[in-house]
Amino acid sequence: MNGLGNEILVVDMRDGAATMTGAVARAVAGEDRTAFEQMMVVYPPRADGTEAYIKIFNNDGSVAGACGNGTRCVAHFLNRATGKDHMTVETDGGLLEIFNAGGDLITVDMGKPRFGWDQIPLAEEFADTTGIELQIGPIDAPVLHTPSVVNVGNPHAIFWVDRDPDTYELDRFGPLLENHPIFPERANISLAQVLAPDRIKVRVWERGAGLTLACGTAACAVGVAAARKGLADRKVTIELPGGPLGIEWRADDHILMTGPWTLEWEGTLPENLLPGRAA
Repeated sequence: MNGLGNEILVVDMRDGAATMTGAVARAVAGEDRTAFEQMMVVYPPRADGTEAYIKIFNNDGSVAGACGNGTRCVAHFLNRATGKDHMTVETDGGLLEIFNAGGDLITVDMGKPRFGWDQIPLAEEFADTTGIELQIGPIDAPVLHTPSVVNVGNPHAIFWVDRDPDTYELDRFGPLLENHPIFPERANISLAQVLAPDRIKVRVWERGAGLTLACGTAACAVGVAAARKGLADRKVTIELPGGPLGIEWRADDHILMTGPWTLEWEGTLPENLLPGRAA
């Protein structure tokens, strides 16, 4: 499936007969037909009141705590399987509520953002995470500097730019910033240009996946970080290369993300990838 153009592979393991590993995820990502940015593995529920437990892999085999676009795709998959329009799923980043918003739109309650330096986490203490000391380029004329940082299931760093994010070499800066020592668990890197109080243009280098057409958690991170800095309203449209996402940071501190899903194809993974069965 895709959520605004990024490649999401939803793998149904609800029968509990096998377990996905990072090594297998990398192998699946290496095949042309099954190449993905995020793999959403759907397991039987572990927690009462949930519909499923979702394990999320990046295409390098690393584990992600959350994937907003992937969660919308899983929501459609589970809606079709169960007929339910309102469900709760569990991820390593916490519990997420998902709602059918009509048509091809899904709303996900992404929970509460975390702003503490040790919650993101950072390698050293910063009292103010609306802007930390980090830059790319010459000291006296940095290309990027003073990112806001926030955890929305994953660590995110947002660099505020005053020109089109497409004009920056994010493919060159992204790997350096993702793996900077200040981020012990690496980080998703976003360039954000505020176009209006309710509209922000964003480009994302995704941790473990690279440049992406869309990243739901990054859109959430940008929305709340912009509101914290007084750059935008608490309800904004985030314009990503793959299309727009609606982000609302409610008064109860929860983030609502609304966007589409698209089903591309369905099939069976090769049996030899998971010993003893086909997935």
